[in-house]
Amino acid sequence: MYLLRLAIKSLGNRRFSALLTVIAIGLSVTLLLAVEKVRTEARSSFASTISGTDLIVGARSGSVQLLLYSVFRIGNATNNVRWDSFEHFASHPRVDWAIPLSLGDSHRGFKVMGTNQSYFDHYRHGRDQALTFTAGAPFDDLYDAVIGADIARELGYELGTELVLAHGTGAVSFVDHGDKPFQVSGVLARTGTPVDRTIHISLEGMQALHVDWQQGMPARGAAAVSAEDARELDLTPTAITAILLGLNNRISTFAVQREVNQYGGEPLQAVLPGVALQELWSLLGMAEKALFIVSVFVVLTGLVGMLTAILSSLNERRREMAILRSVGARPRHVFALLLLEAASLAIAGILLGLGLLYLGLWIGQPLILSQYGLFIAITPPGLYEWTLLGAILLASILMGSVPAWRAYRQSLADGLSIRT
Repeated sequence: MYLLRLAIKSLGNRRFSALLTVIAIGLSVTLLLAVEKVRTEARSSFASTISGTDLIVGARSGSVQLLLYSVFRIGNATNNVRWDSFEHFASHPRVDWAIPLSLGDSHRGFKVMGTNQSYFDHYRHGRDQALTFTAGAPFDDLYDAVIGADIARELGYELGTELVLAHGTGAVSFVDHGDKPFQVSGVLARTGTPVDRTIHISLEGMQALHVDWQQGMPARGAAAVSAEDARELDLTPTAITAILLGLNNRISTFAVQREVNQYGGEPLQAVLPGVALQELWSLLGMAEKALFIVSVFVVLTGLVGMLTAILSSLNERRREMAILRSVGARPRHVFALLLLEAASLAIAGILLGLGLLYLGLWIGQPLILSQYGLFIAITPPGLYEWTLLGAILLASILMGSVPAWRAYRQSLADGLSIRT
């Protein structure tokens, strides 16, 4: 215990360099734990981009491709799903609810998706969080549109804003639906998912946009159908892009999946969202590992800074060592003293890093949630985090053994006898 008090007093005598070392270690620990926490929460949020949905049904392709275009709005479907196929599975006795999704148009680079009221009732994200509105309500009129939070923020749209949808999913389109403008009826709260960058309209509205289109171009003259005339037509869709299914009992998931895959009406595929998300995440795992490795090297840089500070002070502390020897300290005491100094600096840095981490989380949690839709829970470090901190402490002790060994050899060279 007296060696620990002596180590702390010795560090206090060199408080400026010790403080800089503690700050360097603290900042590197903060970065490591912050990266790990964001990585963990981002992975959890990624896996929860869609939750509560048991199966995603679409035309046969790959599971990742089906997930990308139906949930992340990336890419295009290889084929559509007939409306009678949707009605077949929506009325299936094992299906609790079904959400139709129809993609194909855009607005200033943002995807437009046709759906129905079931989307707002049953779609879940994150930890089983429902969609909520910051303004307005779901579409009620044929030409109503519900926009995501990012669209409202980036384009400055609000309730009642008129928008003209464009044909196709590209950022630039040369053909639009200017004869049938929509208006914003609702703005969704931020979710941190592709919902934030999606314009939602009714399936009937999607059908009305293309009711007078022929071979990918709008009809001209007498064949054209006005916005008001379209209201009088039967706007039941003939095909959609994908279906989200929620089952009465998850035990029947594989049975319904097999039934979809073997459906005789048309070639369809059903995938489990969780499995497809894990498959997609595995493709992105390299970037995740690279970020973690960078943060580990930052911590090592902080520990090397501690090692450099202790080594550079050895020559300046020859008088201190001589005084310790004169009062009976042995080489092993000098060795233990320097090890305790290194451990004390590491522990202080770890505590500072933890304090900075939780202070940053407390301050930044609302901002991160509002800007990026990522909820980072303020929870005590788990077993994995404590293992990382233990590894940092062990590494600091191992690095501290280098100057401690040099001091030990120096004490022997100065003629101090070793008694065991």
